[in-house]
Amino acid sequence: MINTAFVIGNPDLCIGCRTCELACVLAHTDKKLGTEEIKNVPFSPRLSVVKTEDISVPVQCRQCEDAPCAEACPEKAIVQRDHTIYVLADKCVGCKNCMMACPIGAVYLTRVEEDPCKKSAYKCDLCIDVPEGPQCVKKCPTKALSVVLPETIKESVKEKRANTVRNV
Repeated sequence: MINTAFVIGNPDLCIGCRTCELACVLAHTDKKLGTEEIKNVPFSPRLSVVKTEDISVPVQCRQCEDAPCAEACPEKAIVQRDHTIYVLADKCVGCKNCMMACPIGAVYLTRVEEDPCKKSAYKCDLCIDVPEGPQCVKKCPTKALSVVLPETIKESVKEKRANTVRNV
């Protein structure tokens, strides 16, 4: 049973502006920032806009049902929390096993603010601590990003199965 939501990008709508990346960084910054203070915020988005000559699209965690990143973590620092695959940064040792296990390359490493010598895994957490939800979706100027909910997937699978039976 699929029980996690995820964000997906539409390459036909994405213009590669990286507003989603900025929205992500700001959503995960704890402070209210002024114009000068924002210059000191590390730019570490939890998604990455991939651009080619013909298309651009954000790539981010698909919140896998059987999350390979969580399975690969020797410290059990990647867990399911509120229908999201979530990194417990205080438990992460920065071994990179999760990065290697992720089938779409959506797990990254970042420096830990309290200890600049330490690195921790981070990935999309669907802005779990932001009441309005994923800020990348909310701030995208072309509406290229959307949240895919478990019930949407279940309904889509049900429709495809019904269509397959009718076409046989």
